[in-house]
Amino acid sequence: MLCTDDVKRRLHFAARFESEKNMPQSTTELLGPDGPHLLEHRCETIDQSRLHLPGPDFLERVVCGTDRNQRVINQLARLFGHGRLGGTGYVSILPVDQGIEHSAGASFAPNPDYFDPENIVRLAIEGGCNAVASTLGVLGAVSRKYAHRIPFVVKINHNELLSYPNSYDQVMFGSVERAFDMGAGAVGATIYFGSPESRRQLVEVAEAFEHAHELGMATVLWCYLRNPAFKTDQDYHTSADLTGQANHLGVTLQADIIKQKLPTNNGGFNAIQFGKTSPLVYDELTTDHPIDLCRYQVANCYMGRAGLINSGGASSGASDLAEAVKTAVVNKRAGGTGLISGRKAFQRPMLEGVELLHRIQDVYLDKAISIA
Repeated sequence: MLCTDDVKRRLHFAARFESEKNMPQSTTELLGPDGPHLLEHRCETIDQSRLHLPGPDFLERVVCGTDRNQRVINQLARLFGHGRLGGTGYVSILPVDQGIEHSAGASFAPNPDYFDPENIVRLAIEGGCNAVASTLGVLGAVSRKYAHRIPFVVKINHNELLSYPNSYDQVMFGSVERAFDMGAGAVGATIYFGSPESRRQLVEVAEAFEHAHELGMATVLWCYLRNPAFKTDQDYHTSADLTGQANHLGVTLQADIIKQKLPTNNGGFNAIQFGKTSPLVYDELTTDHPIDLCRYQVANCYMGRAGLINSGGASSGASDLAEAVKTAVVNKRAGGTGLISGRKAFQRPMLEGVELLHRIQDVYLDKAISIA
């Protein structure tokens, strides 16, 4: 006898079958006119031979030569070995920490099921993710039931915007010890590089990451930029040169995986006329092609020794699938390690979220999509 969930699942897919007959199914169709521009591009800035590329042997080839202790390597092996991308060297992570900064209402009203932490973890499992990243409260609420089933990445600092007037600062919400006690495989944190509070955040995160490594947990750093001065003629919070430097600071803190937004422009250092750069960054190491811009981000992650995962961004509705697949193609062809996509997946019915996660993963499973 079929259980209720099985019946719902079959009815759901039966109902969607007719409506999706004419929807684009292949990656090429989803990319549309951008397909040739992204799939046929050859990177002539930083050659792929200089990179430490993802692959089934990435841990043995790269990580095992570091100062990480065996317990950290074991946790990274578990993370890289889990889910649909297990054993490929690529990762797909579901992050759901938006309820603190964006408010739970703004985050979960589109699908109230995700007010319940268990559904967040279930989405990551059914979506074939390598790991689920969320808050101490969310993962702690269901850790006894799920921590052995999928790697947990516990986010230990957050920016909350209930305080009025708003201020933008990452503050600690939990400890490394609590994450360790619940069986987490990794801790995550954010630094707002460029903000007045960034140096305090840097010290806090450096100490937390060192302690996490001592206990045998991996580390994931959200390397975000935050400063009103980064907006001049354009918004340079996602410029390749500034985000690249944020990545370089992140790997200096010994983050095992770097989370960064996909670059949308370049020349941030020149525009804000602050800090130091080199003309070679713009003349030889980058172009205006999105894959070349992302490759500069990878280069700043010690040429790929620390994996770069790009974020999927906010949900835009009907265009979410195409946007997510495009981001995955850019990340993979640039030499990145995967995608970390949350709102595009959880702000919709679970089965649709599962589908979207699978389509992202299909990009990394497709051997025809190679390094540029």
